[in-house]
Amino acid sequence: MAGDADCRTAATLVTVGVSRVGDAPTWYVPIEVAVTLYGETRPPADDRPTIKVTAVSWPGDEPDPAAAAAPGPPDTAPARRHRRLRVLLAAGISTAVLGAAGGVGAYAYAGDVPRGTTVLGTELGGRSRTDAIRALRAELERAGTPSTPLRVTVGEKSLEFEPADVGLAVNVEATVDAAAKAQAHPVSRLVGSRAVAPVVTVDAARLDAALRKAAGDQTREWTVPAIIFTGTTPKAVRPRSGLALDPQRSAQAVRDGWLSGQPVTVPLVENTPATSAEEVDRLLDELAHPAVAAPVTLSTDKGSVTIPPAAIARSLRFTADDAGKLTPRVDVKRLRAALGDKLDTIEVAPRDARMTVTGGKPKPVNGRPGQQLDTEALSRDLLAVLPRADDRKVTGRLKETQPKLTAEKLAGLGISERVSRFTTHFTGGLSSPRSQNIVQIAKEVDGTVVLPGETFSLNGHTGERGYAQGYRDAPVILDGKLVPGVGGGTSQFTTTLFNATYYAGLEDVEHKPHSYWFSRYPPVIESTIFWPNLDFKFRNNTKYGVLIDTSTTASSVTVSIWSTKIYDSVKTEYGPRRDVTKPKTVRLKPGPSCIPSNGIDGFTQDAFRVIKKDGKVVKREKFTWRYLAEPRFVCGGSAD
Repeated sequence: MAGDADCRTAATLVTVGVSRVGDAPTWYVPIEVAVTLYGETRPPADDRPTIKVTAVSWPGDEPDPAAAAAPGPPDTAPARRHRRLRVLLAAGISTAVLGAAGGVGAYAYAGDVPRGTTVLGTELGGRSRTDAIRALRAELERAGTPSTPLRVTVGEKSLEFEPADVGLAVNVEATVDAAAKAQAHPVSRLVGSRAVAPVVTVDAARLDAALRKAAGDQTREWTVPAIIFTGTTPKAVRPRSGLALDPQRSAQAVRDGWLSGQPVTVPLVENTPATSAEEVDRLLDELAHPAVAAPVTLSTDKGSVTIPPAAIARSLRFTADDAGKLTPRVDVKRLRAALGDKLDTIEVAPRDARMTVTGGKPKPVNGRPGQQLDTEALSRDLLAVLPRADDRKVTGRLKETQPKLTAEKLAGLGISERVSRFTTHFTGGLSSPRSQNIVQIAKEVDGTVVLPGETFSLNGHTGERGYAQGYRDAPVILDGKLVPGVGGGTSQFTTTLFNATYYAGLEDVEHKPHSYWFSRYPPVIESTIFWPNLDFKFRNNTKYGVLIDTSTTASSVTVSIWSTKIYDSVKTEYGPRRDVTKPKTVRLKPGPSCIPSNGIDGFTQDAFRVIKKDGKVVKREKFTWRYLAEPRFVCGGSAD
């Protein structure tokens, strides 16, 4: 067959001889074997193996006494017997040869691992995978390999780590699999040998952290190129190369050299940012400076807007990627913030669908699509005109923008029943600034839907709560005393919302109780808020949507949480108050900023949120807070 000249072939030549020993013929069969491998024929050896075969009688082969006595033609029976014997003998010899060959094959291919295969000097050949794993693991334990220290050299420092500290180990199963897959020629499986390297694993992140800590000041961070704006003045940050460890290269060096008996050299790699100092200077001269030299006119079908240099400076970003390549872009989100309400004359924001509670049942209400600028096209087109000294105009395209939350999606969130409700009370009626602040923030939060997995931030939802947003001055705690401040009273709503989510079993993410305890709030289970430093956050840790429903009266604020109830009950168990302290008297300068108070005891207390489901306690959370003793503030008079 064409193409077979270089195939592996073998030919067997059989020579049969006969002699008689006593009455039984004995056959001596020299077996001559000629083997052709890769086109080369090897002659049979002179000391050829011999198989000894004793002839046997077969039924019908015995001589007929009558036929022997009768006269007749020459007897041909002996010739027939000899021919039959030769045929049988040939078949027997073939079977013996094939059997011998099969036995050799069975020996060569016994087990999952090829014969002659070693790992770290341990013979695994001929073993099943299970036996090989057992044998290798035993040898590694005997040799103490799992505890062999890792010795490394980083720059000028020599270090030593315990293998467990960096997740260093021999993966025995993977090593045996690699040994089982070791390729071996059929003949070399009999007489050849091969050493398979162990599969070593290491936690690259833990190793890198350990090496960085040990390397110390031998490494230096690179300086990432940048162009930043101070007002409308651009400033270049030129790149500088660094010297650092490469986590992947370090891990590979350790895997290769751990068991060599020699310290492993871990390389320090010089990192050079892809954008050069010359390229930074070019971007500064050709883009950054011209960009803020004059305004840009944005025209649309619904009117025009002037983009001033200050808005351009806030939105023009020069971002470096992981390789240190600096790329300019216009961040339209920042541009919107810089333009404020100027875009309101040409854009209509989409409105999400919302939930309302009607007749004691929550129902979805459709939102509406909006008309907004194509941000991708605006970013691209605006970037193209910024280098120009004149003709600084760009045409914006308005496109329909769908709301993120539709009524159909709301209907499928499982918002079907009231899960919890919490009410707090206030004095002064709705005419007081404090009460009006409570009503204002309650309206802003009312109807909010928190999707499964989302985290709700009260500061993030309302934004700044200042005069422009409708908030008024009312008492707030600042530097340990009550003073007038914009937004006073919003902490009462925060406490009400916190308790409603608390008793709904939702996850507490961030809250901070007041410095002093006020009797209108439950101890420990309450929260203050202050823009922008103090926030209240909770996470919807259920698979259902959560609706925040608020309502107010002339003396109270209520927050209800609507969803699907998943717990039997959520209750609070209190520990006793301890470390009680009495208030001191503090006299303040009289005036409009002085607010007197009677003083409140300070104490420490524990509160436990106990959540039950299917009649069993599934969660018990501990909340602890230390309240300070609020001084008795007196306006005027001499100090005590």
